[in-house]
Amino acid sequence: MRLSTLFGRTLREAPADAESIAHRLLLRAGLARAMHAGSFALLPLGMRAMRRIEAIIHEEMERLGAQELRTPVVQAAAPWEQSGRYASYGPQMLRLTDRAGRALIVAPTHEEAIAGLAAGEIASYRQLPALVYQVHTKYRDELRPRGGLMRLREFTMLDAYSLDGDSAGLDEAYARVGTAFERIFTRCGVRSVAVEASGGEMGGREAREYMAISQAGEDTLAICDACGYAANLEVACAATANQAAGAVPAEEPDHPEEVATPGCATIADLARFFGVPQTATAKAVFFDTPERGLIFAVIRGDRDVNEHKLRAVAGVSTTVPATAEQIVAAGAVPGYASPVGLRPYDSGGVYVVADPSVTTGMPLIAGANRAGYHLRNVVYGRDWQATVVADIGLAQPGEPCARCGAPLRHAAGIEIGHIFKLGTRYAEAIGATYLDQSGSMRPIVMGSYGIGIERLLQVIVEQHCDAAGIVWPAAVAPLQVYLVRLGKQDATRIAADALYEELRAAGISVLYDDRDETAGVKFNDADLIGLPLRLVIGDRLLAEGMVELKSRASAAAVKVRREEIITTVYAGAVTGAVPPSA
Repeated sequence: MRLSTLFGRTLREAPADAESIAHRLLLRAGLARAMHAGSFALLPLGMRAMRRIEAIIHEEMERLGAQELRTPVVQAAAPWEQSGRYASYGPQMLRLTDRAGRALIVAPTHEEAIAGLAAGEIASYRQLPALVYQVHTKYRDELRPRGGLMRLREFTMLDAYSLDGDSAGLDEAYARVGTAFERIFTRCGVRSVAVEASGGEMGGREAREYMAISQAGEDTLAICDACGYAANLEVACAATANQAAGAVPAEEPDHPEEVATPGCATIADLARFFGVPQTATAKAVFFDTPERGLIFAVIRGDRDVNEHKLRAVAGVSTTVPATAEQIVAAGAVPGYASPVGLRPYDSGGVYVVADPSVTTGMPLIAGANRAGYHLRNVVYGRDWQATVVADIGLAQPGEPCARCGAPLRHAAGIEIGHIFKLGTRYAEAIGATYLDQSGSMRPIVMGSYGIGIERLLQVIVEQHCDAAGIVWPAAVAPLQVYLVRLGKQDATRIAADALYEELRAAGISVLYDDRDETAGVKFNDADLIGLPLRLVIGDRLLAEGMVELKSRASAAAVKVRREEIITTVYAGAVTGAVPPSA
């Protein structure tokens, strides 16, 4: 590949809207170009890096015995209606009709398609287990695509699906694919951490995400360095034992006591007024939902409600802050709301979700459902009951780990892969069944496993760069060698052309900088593009019978005799390092 005819060019400066170092480098090195919001074209160098990543994925899938297939990107809406996701998926799903008026979708994921294939192809337990995969396109109509290749509307994913006869088979497949994912990331040179996650709209259990720690990450992770616990903040847990010291004082009455609390507009104000820590208060938060109407979340005053957990617990699709009118209609008072005295949900009242932090039996200070007043000595079980008690707290930095009690910390992360145990949800909806050994029809048990390829590419660039540009790991570099021709003598041009052809004949991929540019421009572009090895052939080097060899990851360059360069480069191309013998 000659740089003089390469489709795509390097940029001295990245566009102003490039949001992260990796985003800027992808554009400056000529790997990708923005087409419109959430849509990027991969240029030849970017495409070659993608193909290297995909080759690793294919090798690891083959190692598992997985079989490659391909499902359509544009799919009939009917299977999605059967699974219920045509209605529930939301505006990210692009819906359309064909000329005959048939409802279609542009696939945001492929569970329904795989279940449909399994329904037609698998009839007996003898055909199980099976593991299939594709490296294919998905489309999600993201509201706010951002971050270069990190959140695209159209993107490429490894989609793997396990098909088993029972949960034990699913467990085994889940573990095997998880191990394969770890090998893929390691081979790509990516440092990642596996974290507990939400099953999301896919409805999976034991969801695990593979995260690259990154300041540019969209996800927040809660991590315990003491025991290794790690979870997406959406599902992260902290120890929630009530921190209000001591037992219920003997002199406390056996009922709540109303106290005037002028000017106490916040939990902090309330704690100061009573001279107690915020852990001795209860916080009331109201949400409106399409499925249950008003939800009243009660949590300890020093904690915040995790809306993702709340939606999962209450079984609702969305939560939005309730209006003052809705709160009043439920019998509560905004700013002074309390679960005490509210009508139970099963009697037409409010759906109350209590975090375990307020159900320990310790007396708390809560609203009195009367403006300007609060109740002290409120005890769960005696004075009020929740519709459901569940962890709805947002795990904060410094809170104790639920496993070992050590402090949690937060970190930003980029999701590069995920695995789910889907169970029989899609098989039952689509009718994917098999005949077991006893002659009974049973639903196929499914697992789903995915890696975002463009996102992984951007993470590789982020984790392997310096001030000058990209520093590609040898396994995924677009090409192995950057060949620089310096000087204007015809003999040098002829020698450089000959070396280029000789390298290619030896099976070494080369980007040949044959442009009539200065040495500074060529060296800057070599560092920016970041191929593992750089070769320089120039007038003086040619006179010495030498070629200069430098690893991108090293500051030192060495001279190698021209007749030894192919052998030396061939050895170094595997690792991207200059062999010691050079």
